[in-house]
Amino acid sequence: MNKLVLLRHGQSQWNLENRFTGWKDVPLTEQGIKEAKNAGNLIKKNNIKFDKIYSSVLERANKTAEIAMKEAEMDELYENGKLNYVRDKSLNERDYGDLVGLNKAETADKFGKEQVQIWRRSYDTPPPNGESLKDVVERVSPYFTEQIEPFLFKEKNILIAAHGNSLRAIMIKVGLYKPEEISSIELPTGSPLCLEYKKANLINNYYLD
Repeated sequence: MNKLVLLRHGQSQWNLENRFTGWKDVPLTEQGIKEAKNAGNLIKKNNIKFDKIYSSVLERANKTAEIAMKEAEMDELYENGKLNYVRDKSLNERDYGDLVGLNKAETADKFGKEQVQIWRRSYDTPPPNGESLKDVVERVSPYFTEQIEPFLFKEKNILIAAHGNSLRAIMIKVGLYKPEEISSIELPTGSPLCLEYKKANLINNYYLD
């Protein structure tokens, strides 16, 4: 039995300010750093050893992976003091286009509350100059199939440190949820979600505690 662990980055500064972040690089807050450390402790407590680690190219996800793995004492994954992991923009957060940098109140004032709700919760309606969740699924899925799934099917333990929407896309890809269900699924920051596989079949999922 092997494991795929999905880890949404710790709280970022714009999470705290309730802003649409998208591909904008913003740092973790002190709370976010604590969440990343706690994720590492939970991984260590559950005695999970990773063979491969993947992340987006965005700082908040990278730092979460680095902090968590240091806390988990995953020494075998380090080279010359640096974590050896794969970073790719295919795992980036959803691009919110013209909404990036706006908080919910500002967005509602600018575009209207009902329209903003459609952009946030529909599957295939993108915000202006941005991506829908369907677009994110279409971006993430080929990368997952080509770069991650082969190791998963070789029964390797894998960690993906990424973002709410890119991780939702993976959850759809692996069959955990259907597109029409995913908008109601919230992934807490810094909480490792463990998917267990047996002979390439997903058999269980749970948050580490």
